[in-house]
Amino acid sequence: MQITDTHTHLYSEQFNEDRNEMVQRAIDLGVSRFFIPAIDSNYLDAMLNLEKDFPENIFLMMGLHPTHVNENFEEELAFVKKWLDTRKFYAVGEIGIDLYWDKTFLKQQQLAFKTQIQWAKEKNLPIVIHCRDAFDEIFEILEEVKDDQLFGIFHCFSGTLEQAKKAISYNMKLGIGGVVTFKNGKIDQFLGEIAIEHIVLETDSPYLAPTPFRGKRNESSYITKVLDKLVDIYKLTPDEIAKITTQNSKDVFGI
Repeated sequence: MQITDTHTHLYSEQFNEDRNEMVQRAIDLGVSRFFIPAIDSNYLDAMLNLEKDFPENIFLMMGLHPTHVNENFEEELAFVKKWLDTRKFYAVGEIGIDLYWDKTFLKQQQLAFKTQIQWAKEKNLPIVIHCRDAFDEIFEILEEVKDDQLFGIFHCFSGTLEQAKKAISYNMKLGIGGVVTFKNGKIDQFLGEIAIEHIVLETDSPYLAPTPFRGKRNESSYITKVLDKLVDIYKLTPDEIAKITTQNSKDVFGI
């Protein structure tokens, strides 16, 4: 069984004490593909080291995370563009809009999001969207830029059925992680109405650990708990869920 974690921050400082062992635990459970989102320039060295340590398993993205868009965002965007032009990445992400923590830089977040979408199109790369308290703002921009070149993943999807259908209409897969296992997560109540061809698995580790690990450090091996929940929802076998969602990830990332 081959499982793909389409969104995991394996370079996080929270894994500094046991990173290799943690990755190996996931590999031992069949999680053989890890897609690594960028945050800002401070994390690139750690991402490159991760790729060097696990060259067969690690696939890097490049982008500027919306919560790291601030006064120096133009400098950070220049860094993203330089690296996109320098080497192979598998997506532009994670990018988007986050209004949960701070609305100060909304205009800059919108500009950074649009700019990076354009770069993704130029490189024929998917985008990986971060959205928190910002569905309307995200959809407004996607409506502006939608065309045949726009595709990607709506990471950590936690919206309504209507928002799920709207995201899919922009050629986005839904990234489903630990939230689907939460009692108050709500997406489990309608996810079965979304065809599984639109779903990819993720952990967003070290964040959003699934039940029964909620509140603890998340790790990629816990993706099996997400997979088990989808078995319940879609009434398919674990092998079928793993195969379909991994194929969906290949359709997005091209590998």
